[in-house]
Amino acid sequence: MIPDELNEMAEEHSQKQNSFAHRIHVCAAAGCRSSGGEKVASAFEDEIKERGQTEKIAVKRTGCMGLCAEGPMVIVYPDETIYGKVSPADVAEIIDSLDGSPVERLSLDSEMPFFSEQTQVVLENAGRTEPESLEDYIVAEGYSGLITAITEMTPDEVVNEMTKSGLRGRGGGGFPTGLKWSTVAKADGDKKYVVCNADEGDPGAFMDRSVLESDPHRIIEGMAIAAYAVGADHGYVYLRAEYPLAIERLKKAIRQAKRAGFLGTEICDTQFDFSIEIRLGAGAFVCGEETALMASIEGRRGQPRPRPPYPANYGLWGFPTLINNVETLGNVPTILRKGGEWFASIGTDDSKGTKVFALAGRIVNTGLVEVPMGITLREIIFDIGGGIPGGGNFKALQTGGPSGGCIPAQYLDMPVDYGSLAKVGSIMGSGGMIVMDDSSCMVDVAKYFMDFCRTESCGKCIPCRAGTPQMHKILTKITNGEATHRDLDILKDLCDLVENTSLCGLGQTSANPVKSTLKYFEEEYIAHIEQGECPAGVCKFKRTGEVINGCSS
Repeated sequence: MIPDELNEMAEEHSQKQNSFAHRIHVCAAAGCRSSGGEKVASAFEDEIKERGQTEKIAVKRTGCMGLCAEGPMVIVYPDETIYGKVSPADVAEIIDSLDGSPVERLSLDSEMPFFSEQTQVVLENAGRTEPESLEDYIVAEGYSGLITAITEMTPDEVVNEMTKSGLRGRGGGGFPTGLKWSTVAKADGDKKYVVCNADEGDPGAFMDRSVLESDPHRIIEGMAIAAYAVGADHGYVYLRAEYPLAIERLKKAIRQAKRAGFLGTEICDTQFDFSIEIRLGAGAFVCGEETALMASIEGRRGQPRPRPPYPANYGLWGFPTLINNVETLGNVPTILRKGGEWFASIGTDDSKGTKVFALAGRIVNTGLVEVPMGITLREIIFDIGGGIPGGGNFKALQTGGPSGGCIPAQYLDMPVDYGSLAKVGSIMGSGGMIVMDDSSCMVDVAKYFMDFCRTESCGKCIPCRAGTPQMHKILTKITNGEATHRDLDILKDLCDLVENTSLCGLGQTSANPVKSTLKYFEEEYIAHIEQGECPAGVCKFKRTGEVINGCSS
C-alpha cells in the first residue's frame, strides 16, 4: 500500500464512522470480557437492531480502557461519556440517554486523576480503536511511521531517531534501544532477525497482554520499522500460550497486514521485505530471558546460555538478532511519527518517555496506566490508583515482579525512573506494581516470590537450582515459627551466593524480594523468630512452633 492509497482508505473509513450519530465503544479486552463485556456488547447490538437504529448508532468492541476495577467499561462518542460496571440490564437506559443527559449512576468522571494524569503513547489508541480493524488503526495514523521510514529515511536515520528518543528497553533491563539497534545494524550476517518478547510471566503483570489484545497492528508496525533499521527480513513474536485472545487478534492482524501490503515482499513498492511468525511458549518464566527465549524458538529446551556472545551478534541460529519486548516496540511507531526529540521531552534525564504499569493488589483503581517517567509513587498509588481500599494504610509496593523488591512507605515521594528504583533495591521490570497494606506479611510475600522462582528455575546452574529451594525452605521455617537466628544468617548468605553466581537474570535477581524485605522489614522476621508472632496476623502459630494455620506457600 502506498501513501495515497492509505490516505484514501483512512478518509473513507473516517467518513463512515462519522456518519453515525453515536458510537458506543465496549471494552473487549480480557479483563472486561471476564466480567461480562461481550454480553454487554451483544446486548447493545440486539437493542439497537430491535429499535431499528443501526444506521444511527454503531457498536465497536475496542481494546483495554484501563480501569479494570470498573469493568465492563463503555465509552459513548462523540460526547466521550464514560460508563463503568455496565451490565446488559443497563443497555436500554444508556441508549435512551444518548440524546439527553448521561446515566448518572453508571457514569465516571473523565477528569478523575486515573484518566487525566496519564500520558499515553503506547496506549494512545486505548478504548478508541477496534483491535481487529485495520481501517481503525490506519485512521489513527497507523503504519504512517513505517511508510515514512521505508520511503523517506535510510536505515541509519531510523536508528538515529531511536537514539535521539532516549528510549530504553521496557522489558526490565533498561538497555538503550538505539544502541541495541545500532549494534545489530552493524553486525555482520547473511541474515538477521527481529524478535518481539511477549513472554510476560511476572505475577500481577498484564501490560504486554493488554497491548497485544488491544492494538496488535502497533506491534507489527514497530517490528517492521525495527527490521528495516537493522536489515532483517524475518521476525518472530514469542508469545505465551496462556494468552489466547492476544494470539487470536495478533494472527488476524498479521493476515490483514499481509493483504494490505505492510508485510511480505516489496512493502509499499520498495525493496524492503519482512514477514512475521508467532511462536507460542509453554509458560516458562525463564524464557523471558533472551537466550532462553531464542533456544525455545529454535525448538530446544528453554535454558539460558552464558553471554557473550550477545544476541545482537550471535542470536537465532547464529545470526544477529534484535530482541525487544512488546512495550518497547509499541513506542516505535509514535516515535517515528512525532520524532525522537518529542519523545525525549517526556520523562527525566536518564529515563525518557512514558512507562506502562499494571496496578494490582490492595489498590482501589486496579488496571492499566501509562505515566511519564519521573512521576512519584505517591501520585501513581494515591492519585491515579485511588489509594488503599477502605482508607487502609499503605505498607509496601512490589515492582519488577520476582526480580524486583518491596518498597516501603518512606519512599512514596520518590520519582519512578530506572536509577531511583535501583537505589532502593528494586527494578523497573516490565511494569507490574503490586500494592500491599497492613494485611500483608512481608516474610510471607518474600516466601511467595521465592516459591515462584524455585518453581520456574530451569535447573541449568546449581546456584539457582539448589539455592532458591533452600531459601524457600528457610522462609517456610520462619513463617511456621520454627526458625532461629542462625537460619536468618544462612538466608542472608544464600541471597548473596545466588545473586553473584547464578547464570542468568532469573537466578541473579531472585533474591531481591528477600533482600528488600530484610532491609526494610527485618523487624517482621525477628518477630516471627523471637516472639513467635506474625505482626500482620497472616502466619498463625503457637509459640512452641506448632502450626495452626501456616502462611500460604
